[in-house]
Amino acid sequence: MSQQFHLINESVKQNAINFIRDLPVDQKRPLILDIKEMKRTAEQNRKMWPLLKDLSDQVVWFGNKYDSDDWKDLITALVAKTKKQEQRMAPGLNGGVVMFGQRTSKMKIGQMVEVIEAIYWFGTQQGVRFSEKSKLEIAWAKRWGERHA
Repeated sequence: MSQQFHLINESVKQNAINFIRDLPVDQKRPLILDIKEMKRTAEQNRKMWPLLKDLSDQVVWFGNKYDSDDWKDLITALVAKTKKQEQRMAPGLNGGVVMFGQRTSKMKIGQMVEVIEAIYWFGTQQGVRFSEKSKLEIAWAKRWGERHA
């Protein structure tokens, strides 16, 4: 059995409460309720990539040009808040170094807004001229941040 409720209004909340009331209680095989924030949206993911592309096209960092995936790792390390999210590294099993990064697919919506804002902040510091598509995404992130501050 699996049921999911997106608590967007009181009606949905009441439906969830009624659903829980009707669930069976069994000490030997208890059901588990898992309440969590939504993960980042596909829309947020689409907003992030044009910004990263602008960084990859225009920024040389310590003598190196990086692609969008590399910039994603650099930016997510910047916004990491907990030990689990921190950028860490270990010796590779076959030599070299392996970096453990934060997965944006596991981020909550608010964390993704921080990533998008961090890209904009860093790019601005580096003199990046954001593309028209990126400017639209930046405006969206700013509006979201203001509404949810």
